[in-house]
Amino acid sequence: MCGITGAVWNDPDKRLSEETLRRMTEVLRHRGPDDDGTYAADFRARPDAHAGGVAMGHRRLSIIDVAGGRQPMTNEDESVWVVFNGEIYNYRQLRRRLEGAGHKFRTAADTEAIVHLYEDEGPRFLEHLNGMFALAVWDTRRRQLLLARDRLGQKPLVYHEEPGRLLFASQLKSILEVPGVHRTLDPQALDEYLTYQYVPHPRTILRGIAKLPPAHYAIYRDGRLDLHRYWQPDPNVEDNRPLEEYAERLRALLTSSVEMRLQSDVPLGAFLSGGGDSTIVVGLMKQLSSEPVRTFSIGFPVPEYDETRYARLAAERFGTVHEEFQVEPDAVGILDKLVWHYDEPFADSSAVPTWYVSELTRRHVTVALTGDGGDELFAGYPRNRAVWLAGLFDRLPGPVRRVGASGLWQKFPASARQKSPIRRLKRFLEALGQSPQRRYLEWIAIFNERRRAELYSDEFLSRLPDSDPMEFLSAEFARSAGRDRITSTSLTDLATYLPCDLMTKGDTASMAHGRECRQPFLDHRVVELAMKMPLRWKFRRGRGKRILLETFRDLLPRPIRRRRKMGFGVPLDWWFRGELRDFARDVLLDSRTLGRGLFRPTAVTRLLDDHQSGRFDHSYRLWSLLILELWQRRWLD
Repeated sequence: MCGITGAVWNDPDKRLSEETLRRMTEVLRHRGPDDDGTYAADFRARPDAHAGGVAMGHRRLSIIDVAGGRQPMTNEDESVWVVFNGEIYNYRQLRRRLEGAGHKFRTAADTEAIVHLYEDEGPRFLEHLNGMFALAVWDTRRRQLLLARDRLGQKPLVYHEEPGRLLFASQLKSILEVPGVHRTLDPQALDEYLTYQYVPHPRTILRGIAKLPPAHYAIYRDGRLDLHRYWQPDPNVEDNRPLEEYAERLRALLTSSVEMRLQSDVPLGAFLSGGGDSTIVVGLMKQLSSEPVRTFSIGFPVPEYDETRYARLAAERFGTVHEEFQVEPDAVGILDKLVWHYDEPFADSSAVPTWYVSELTRRHVTVALTGDGGDELFAGYPRNRAVWLAGLFDRLPGPVRRVGASGLWQKFPASARQKSPIRRLKRFLEALGQSPQRRYLEWIAIFNERRRAELYSDEFLSRLPDSDPMEFLSAEFARSAGRDRITSTSLTDLATYLPCDLMTKGDTASMAHGRECRQPFLDHRVVELAMKMPLRWKFRRGRGKRILLETFRDLLPRPIRRRRKMGFGVPLDWWFRGELRDFARDVLLDSRTLGRGLFRPTAVTRLLDDHQSGRFDHSYRLWSLLILELWQRRWLD
């Protein structure tokens, strides 16, 4: 894990100074506290062209070849230079192949495999990598820069293209160190943020700065940037193999994935949440390790959000060296840290426990394996059950569907709590009259279309382009239109929610503390296998993860097999009626906030009043607005 940054320019007036490169690199120190390095060179693309240049910066978190893996790294004749963030898990196999082809290695680092593989394969080298990565390759002979991001979007990469220059970095804050880069809020990105609780790729919250999408690379040459997709399994392919055959293949691949992710020259452990996915990972680690596995879990004083008893059960089952942290989050105190590290408004409240578990485990290990990805691959979310129930509803006779989807049910009283069964039922029924895609957005949206229309001021509405945030989801739904609804929904989550929310959350929180996270379920071989599975092997009788529960039954204690999924979150509803009550009101109704002209003051006041009086749970909406305003104060003002 590291931080990378740099620039290429063919306009001498856009030259990056040594001081600017130093600042761009230094602001990423948290991502790589162990070492740093830079490279800069001038070039002339053609005899008649202006003199250009390239600059690269790197902050290193040392994991493999601690002493010898310094970056930027080059080949023997210094014709190829690389800065790289992530881990290449099959680098040893690649190294043997490259040495057989005549390449000489000077280090034991995985980065050097990238250098020599690019020499042999060009951009196609990406197809051979098993890992998580964001990287930049400068080719001095071709005078071109290649930027690339891993298949599932585990590592971040942003860029800013302007006439005569391209800037790139692991995080926005690095690009913002460059003089002349404007900080202009993108209204469309803000509209998407309030819909999803994150800004979807390829946009960022700032106009003119973009995210490189997962599974893409970009070539910058002669002042032109071209994007290409290098990995795109057909989501409509379904392979009707027997369950036993899939189970055998899944066990072998996931075991191989875990084994590859145990490579480390620094202390390594696992985050054990108490759910099935992390329990399976720890169980496989136990089988593959000669020493006891180190595991970590985090607990909260609110029982609804505390999974430690299940984590303790798994730890006892595998005889791990288990650390359990009990945390009482400082709701106000943590906000400034989140806003600075996440760069963009990011309103997934589970960033709070993720932050704490990253901070606490870093005291003991540098690398931690997690169970991320299991829900997307094997239909494990409660919303997959909602999609299944809605499909049953759609088969009912027309008159029955009209009654079920009518507004009549919204008149019945319900608990103010967002997660109460009655409120969930009302939210489910409210969306039934819409198309499957639109209803899914209604279920996951923080502010749905109606609520955003009520919130926005006339001035802000006039600035919004004629676009619909739904387009981000609908494009992915369209790619898997040939599959059943639950599979299509899971594949859409895999391409949207996973990289934009879960991977952003995990990478930012872990890197804030110089800790690396590895996700065995996101090995692309496991992903490709899961994508081809028929739904019946994943989902049965309203419950997902069938194949996981049956394949790894020997690793899952009975209470963990039978338990319902618990979200990894914090009691936001309590916070906004308690320690955040006055703070949120002071910030959201402050003249500085309202003076931005984004929202109707009456709409914001109504959200606060309804929540704090107990009439309705608006905690997720209030958290989104609070994060947004604090972000603007930190990054725009």
